[in-house]
Amino acid sequence: MTESNWHKSTYSGDNDNCIEVADNAPGIVRVRDTKDRARGELTATPAAWTAFTAFARSRAL
Repeated sequence: MTESNWHKSTYSGDNDNCIEVADNAPGIVRVRDTKDRARGELTATPAAWTAFTAFARSRAL
């Protein structure tokens, strides 16, 4: 398996609530918590991730 190239998501902003995204998995969105990497990662299809983020934005305070 190829080593993942993780980077901080541009949507994380300048606070301590950050996620990282792996950019070397074509057709899969891979995210993990920057502060708790040992918990693993969440994977989704690009369509499912887009639907999730749209839902999250619609519920933002």
